[in-house]
Amino acid sequence: MKKEIKFSLVYRDMWQSSGKYVPRKDQLAQVAPVIIDMGCFARVETNGGASEQVNLLYGENPNDAVRTFTKPFNEVGIQTHMLDRGLNGLRMNPVPADVRELMYKVKKAQGTDITRIFCGLNDVRNIAPSIKWAKAAGMIAQATMCITYSPVHNAEYYINMAEQLIAEGAQEICLKDMAGIGRPDMLGIIVKSIKTNHPDITIQYHGHSGPGFSVASMLEVAKAGVDILDVAMEPLSWGMVHPDVITIQAMLKDAGFQVADINMNAYMEARRLTQSFMDDFLGYFIDPRNRYMTSLLVGCGLPGGMMGSLMADLKGVHMAINNNLKAQGKATLNEDELLVQLFDEVKYIWPKLGYPPLVTPFSQYVKNVALMNVFAMSKGDQRWTMIDGNTWDMILGKAGKLPGKLDPEIIELAKSKNLEFFDGNPQDNYPNALPKYIKEMEELGWDRGRDDEELFEFAMHDKQYRDFKSGEAKKRFNIELHEAMEQQLQSSGKDIKIPDLRALRHPNAEPVTAPVSGRIMWEFDFVDRSVKPAIGTVYEKGDLLCAIQTNGRGLEVVPALFPGQIVEVVADQGALVKKGDIIAYIEK
Repeated sequence: MKKEIKFSLVYRDMWQSSGKYVPRKDQLAQVAPVIIDMGCFARVETNGGASEQVNLLYGENPNDAVRTFTKPFNEVGIQTHMLDRGLNGLRMNPVPADVRELMYKVKKAQGTDITRIFCGLNDVRNIAPSIKWAKAAGMIAQATMCITYSPVHNAEYYINMAEQLIAEGAQEICLKDMAGIGRPDMLGIIVKSIKTNHPDITIQYHGHSGPGFSVASMLEVAKAGVDILDVAMEPLSWGMVHPDVITIQAMLKDAGFQVADINMNAYMEARRLTQSFMDDFLGYFIDPRNRYMTSLLVGCGLPGGMMGSLMADLKGVHMAINNNLKAQGKATLNEDELLVQLFDEVKYIWPKLGYPPLVTPFSQYVKNVALMNVFAMSKGDQRWTMIDGNTWDMILGKAGKLPGKLDPEIIELAKSKNLEFFDGNPQDNYPNALPKYIKEMEELGWDRGRDDEELFEFAMHDKQYRDFKSGEAKKRFNIELHEAMEQQLQSSGKDIKIPDLRALRHPNAEPVTAPVSGRIMWEFDFVDRSVKPAIGTVYEKGDLLCAIQTNGRGLEVVPALFPGQIVEVVADQGALVKKGDIIAYIEK
């Protein structure tokens, strides 16, 4: 019998590689016990990456979601892990040092055992402080290498990087094959070298399915000594996501490895629940193309998870590009031709930009430059005319050291703009900021939260947190969801009424329905105008909510069936309602 290989369910990444949003707190609470019942997972990815940010974007508190999801796993001894972007923390841009350090204290208190620390440029300087801070907070520091394939990114490059990370105190090493373009043979060589030199270091492999190498890669790293494999499950496996646990378990079992059995009844229930979350609202933000694998990713190296945003960007400029081509008497491009042109442009500019690993956020930077180049050339202009500030920061070294050398063309372009290159420690550019946020929270009367978790969210996601607190995020999300639903229904070609979205707006509230048909009377005010109750009005069980004036039966009294507060009034004062209509939502 060969060694035991354990599985980690990357439930967070399953969603974010498929679409934009992640499940709500109540949904995570539903699925966690079922994941446990599957009996095959030693670890579950519960948070990190963009999950906290998107919680804020749809008006939910991410801290509540993290604690809710980690708790059941903590109780049964399943380790939880998060994705950590090193210098960028949980966002797309660099984070002050004191905010980064606070993150580990908060996440440990919330029940997260392991932090997977990566730098999108593979600059060890951006990972090293996080190793120290994570261990000080009581977390396991899993240092991560972003896998890609280029003349620079060979086996020797990654073996040397692993040695540096272990010297900095990393307890585990993760091979993060975010685009799934790591070649199986090379990955096997890397894992074997690390295990030979450091047999006690835990190695975890994370490989996306996109171009199709991942299953072969998992077998190769297993033979080389890997300890843990990241897997997914239906209906969010394969495509641009990760291989399904059923396939990988069967493959390894046949190869003689020790692997856990899968409780298939629990698998099917987790599958059903996950699909129900998609049917609820999450599926409206999942691009159907993410369900498919494509060998086109082999050449451009872009992570499959960003195909959705890429296609959206293409649609946005497709017409403009064709108009430019028409004006010059050139042939227009269909969507596939434009996609090939974009991929070719990525391949052309990537070495010129110093081979940054194509992972968040640098994959977006490279894609954006390629798209802008294609657009500029469609007008007859030169390349490199539209480079945003974040991309320039990458080029200039402010985000870390590029793996390869910049093309002289790019260096000259920077000099022509009087831009200065930076070769110091990137963190030095982002001084401490917590005192500023503490002061503002005190002035606003905002609670810093349990274990300073609200302070952390504010400092990490400044704008998003403000919008969450004001309620603006929830309003925007409701509009976004309504538009997404409308678009999908219209594209179906069917005459379907768009469902009422209020239940999605208030997942923790109970609807109050009209027991009879008639005219609703929320109050009787004989001195001033009668109005509906204000949001936040509190009722005890049995209190009079309203009355309905019926035809022939007089007034029908509607009492509160449980204590709670009004979160939305659907029917206005004096409105005609039908029996069964929802007239309000009350949150217990």
